[in-house]
Amino acid sequence: MRYFVVGLVANLLAVASTLSAQPNEIVLGAPYAPEGSFSDICAQQISGENSNLPLSPASDDWFRIYEAGPGVYSIVEPYQFQETISHLIVGETRALLFDTGMGFLPLRAVVERLTNLPVTVLNSHTHFDHTGANAEFDSILAIDSDYTRANMAGFDNSAVAGDIAPDAFCEGPPVGMDVAKFTVKAWQATGYVKDGDVIDLGGRSLQVLHVPGHTPDATALLDADNGLLFTGDTYYDAELWLFVPETNLDDYERSLARLAELEKGANYLLGAHRSARVGVGHLAKVKQAVSKLRSGNYRGEPGSDEPIVFVIDGIELVTAQTVLDGSLYDDAKGGSGLTEY
Repeated sequence: MRYFVVGLVANLLAVASTLSAQPNEIVLGAPYAPEGSFSDICAQQISGENSNLPLSPASDDWFRIYEAGPGVYSIVEPYQFQETISHLIVGETRALLFDTGMGFLPLRAVVERLTNLPVTVLNSHTHFDHTGANAEFDSILAIDSDYTRANMAGFDNSAVAGDIAPDAFCEGPPVGMDVAKFTVKAWQATGYVKDGDVIDLGGRSLQVLHVPGHTPDATALLDADNGLLFTGDTYYDAELWLFVPETNLDDYERSLARLAELEKGANYLLGAHRSARVGVGHLAKVKQAVSKLRSGNYRGEPGSDEPIVFVIDGIELVTAQTVLDGSLYDDAKGGSGLTEY
């Protein structure tokens, strides 16, 4: 889950937290204060990093599909502020769909334009903007956790209201979407995976990496032979959200350290928002920024769960004092990505 912030970067640069805190210096987080609407910057977002990748002819008015690597189709939803990305990874005998996006329009037909192989879904985590079309598929792998099972129940319209508001879209919702009736439908895992499992797609193997932190069930994939590291919401090319109650910074920091090591042997990172593919080196920088964030020098209002933003060495981190304090959350409650304490 991520959120766009129009004009926020400029505000933050003027406020503070753009430089690392000096010893014993306290840096207060800038309040999250979005201005304007996503439509104000939509054209600029669509013409970003993804424009350097081949655009698949299977693209349509809602889904822009980029060929992000050999046998990798990155299905981007750029006309809504999440700019969610689902990655279809194709082997010789099977394909894996890593996330299913927002669910505003049917996704299965899009996938079937790209491959006629059997498709299995695995989510990078189970926030609603990554499981929106899970219910369309009959083969779904998942991390076996209380958090994941809770989120299988789906999310009603009120739980996702902020993501379907008029200013969440470039030029309104996609044709064919009934905003008033939109829900994320319930789905069921047909199998479970754990850290270290290998998914064989026929001539292509993907290693499952359980990387909790952003959520308890956060998952990454390593395609070592092709030098591809799929990072989900642990890293993507935008402001990183570490604000919701289910975020655990202890876990996140450990997962970053692990992925930063794997990054050394990769050629590209493929996150779950905005840019389908970026070069390597980012994870090491985020690891360093998060370490500084947790030094005790970066703070918000005591006990507050309001989102605050720090820009540390160029990395934008959105968090809350409750998360910095390590406040506990009952994972069995699940979480949409918009959940509050």
